[in-house]
Amino acid sequence: MAKNINKSTFSWALYDWANSAYATVILAGFFPLFFKQYWSDASDVSTSTFQLGLTNSIASTVIVILAPVLGAIADAGNLKKRLLLIFASLGIFMSGALYFVAQGETILALTLFCLSVVGFSGSIIFYDALLTDVSEEKNYNKVSSLGYALGYLGGGVLFAFDVYMMLNPESFGFSNSAEAVKFSFLTVSLWWFVFSLPLFFNVQEKHYQSTLKPRAAIFAGFEQLRITFYKIKKLPMVLLFLFAYWLYIDGVDTIVRMAVDYGMSLGFNASDLITALLITQFVGFPSAIAFGYLANFIGTKQGILLAIVIYLLTTLWASQISDVSEFYKLAIIIGLVQGGVQALSRSFYARIIPKNQSAEFFGFYNMLGKFAAVIGPIMVGVFSVMTQSPRISILSISVFFVMGGIMLYYVDENKAKKMLTEYNQ
Repeated sequence: MAKNINKSTFSWALYDWANSAYATVILAGFFPLFFKQYWSDASDVSTSTFQLGLTNSIASTVIVILAPVLGAIADAGNLKKRLLLIFASLGIFMSGALYFVAQGETILALTLFCLSVVGFSGSIIFYDALLTDVSEEKNYNKVSSLGYALGYLGGGVLFAFDVYMMLNPESFGFSNSAEAVKFSFLTVSLWWFVFSLPLFFNVQEKHYQSTLKPRAAIFAGFEQLRITFYKIKKLPMVLLFLFAYWLYIDGVDTIVRMAVDYGMSLGFNASDLITALLITQFVGFPSAIAFGYLANFIGTKQGILLAIVIYLLTTLWASQISDVSEFYKLAIIIGLVQGGVQALSRSFYARIIPKNQSAEFFGFYNMLGKFAAVIGPIMVGVFSVMTQSPRISILSISVFFVMGGIMLYYVDENKAKKMLTEYNQ
């Protein structure tokens, strides 16, 4: 891989190292924990779960609405870096601003968190779009994998430091763990900012449509979305897979966002929950690679189905756990399949779509991935309020794995490729 990596490529990949600190430390880790313990003014855990789930869904909805427009604008001409800077700056500043939110300021904490998610998710759109500017097509997979690898490591390294700081606050001059956790939001902001700089200094945009005005790009974005959906309807197996993917990846994303909140609802110690999340982070990277090798033996679709079954059984088990040691075991199991189901889904999709229209089809795929983070969290929140039971709320996620798995089972790769041949003629 080394011979394919130059200064521009490595600078691009470092942005994954930079922003993954937010995804790990704030999105999945400390914010759900700290919100329930410190910022929420709710009198019961069910209400705070609903508040968190609703906020996650609102932020994801904003990105789903903006995604096609933003993607078109990014292609309008020399705008990807500038728009990445705008959204990254939003995420960086909102993350750092969480440090200044006082105890019990629920609305302010949720507002800043929502804006930080929008900034983080929006920046990813333009980061992905810059891949074609830093690498030749034959090296896309290698360069993209480098970004994922650095993301796992970067997020894990800072998270490990912040967890150690939370567990040993006096060693860092803090009077208690709450001060240390609040300071961790500043560390994410600083980390994100510093490691984003190489991209802005060393990456140059090469591919853009200089004749397309930004205003025209807005309309072009929605028109392209309509055209792509029309093409997908002509490939029923692709459409069936996308529906299946939307369902089961919703379950995956919901578990990522709501796992710590669930553990808190059961009364588990905060340090134990964060440690479990850290375990998942480091188990995930090598397991994703291992799943790739496994798929070569059992098949890509079978590998995805295996991961879905494991997720389903894990969800059923999670609804019954009573001891934190079981939470640790769940963290390890999730780590084993989390990266694998994402990697194999992308690989399977690439097999059944037109190769000369892959960017267009993957744009639709990525939009569905973002939309997947809308329904799951709010459903968990609604069930939590309706039943007053965190166990039932987490159990509700199983419906995504059941329905998604059933639909995926009926996706026939051979039939999909036959349809693809007819489509290309």
